[in-house]
Amino acid sequence: MVEEGAQRPSRNPAAQTAPLTVGNDRVKDARKLSRRSERSERRLFLADGPKAVEGALGVDGCVVEVFATPAATQQYAALAAAAPRWTLVDDKALASLSDSVSPAGLVGVCRFLDRPVAHVLDRDPRLVALCADVRDPGNAGTVIRCADAAGADAVVMAGHSVDAYNPKTVRASVGSIFHLPLATEPDAAAAVHAARDAGLQVLAADGAGEVELFEADDLLTRPTAWLFGNEAWGLPEDLAALADHRVRIPIHGRAESLNLSTAAALCLYASARAQRTP
Repeated sequence: MVEEGAQRPSRNPAAQTAPLTVGNDRVKDARKLSRRSERSERRLFLADGPKAVEGALGVDGCVVEVFATPAATQQYAALAAAAPRWTLVDDKALASLSDSVSPAGLVGVCRFLDRPVAHVLDRDPRLVALCADVRDPGNAGTVIRCADAAGADAVVMAGHSVDAYNPKTVRASVGSIFHLPLATEPDAAAAVHAARDAGLQVLAADGAGEVELFEADDLLTRPTAWLFGNEAWGLPEDLAALADHRVRIPIHGRAESLNLSTAAALCLYASARAQRTP
C-alpha cells in the first residue's frame, strides 16, 4: 500500500504529481540511514549533495534512488536523467535526510562500496592509505579525498575507525569515496599484514619517526601503504612496530603537530611524486 498523497519512485520525475512530505513512509525509511546500525544492517547509506550523487552515479549499481526537491531537479537535470529512480520531495523532507546546514536539494540512497582488504589489494597496488582508529569523520573523508587526488589505489578503514559511510565522512570526501576501492577491516594489525602480503612496504606516519619524509625518496619510490593513526594519540606502539619504517614530517616552525588529514596529504603526495619521477 502507498499512503495517500505519496508517489511510487519513478525514473521520470515529471510522472510524479506531488513531492513527498517529511511524514511519508519512504522518506522516514531513508532517514533511518542516518544511524550506523541501520546502515550496517541494510548496507545502504545516504550521499548528500550533487558531488556525492554524481560520484555515486558513476559506480555501476551503486545508486538505489535519489530524493530531490523540484528546484534541484531542474538544476541537476543531467543527474536526474542518469538516476535509476528520482523521487521528488519537498524542502522539509529533503532537510530531514540531510545533516548539512544548507542542503543542496538532493540526497541519494546508495549501496555500500567496501570490499574485503585482500580484494582491494589484489591488483598490484603502488599506493594505499591505511587509516587505523581514525575517529573524526571530517578527517576520514578528507584522507579519502587526498588519497584520490594523489592517485592512490585504495583506502582501508581499519580498527575502530569511523564508519566510512557516516554522512560527514561522505560529504568531506567530496565524491572521492566513489572513485577508488575502499575496504574496512576491524583488525588493524590484520590490515597491515594484508598490505605486506600484497607486496607493499608499510610506512607509519609518526612524529617521532627515524626517517624524515623529505629525505626518503629511495623508500618512497617503492609500492607503499601509508599507515595513519588516531588524531589524538597517534598509532599504538604495537601497531607502529609492524611497519617497515616510521616516517616523520619535519616541523620547521613552532606548531606542535599537523592535523591528520594535512599529514596524510603530505605523505601521499610525497609518494606520488617519487613514484612518478623518471
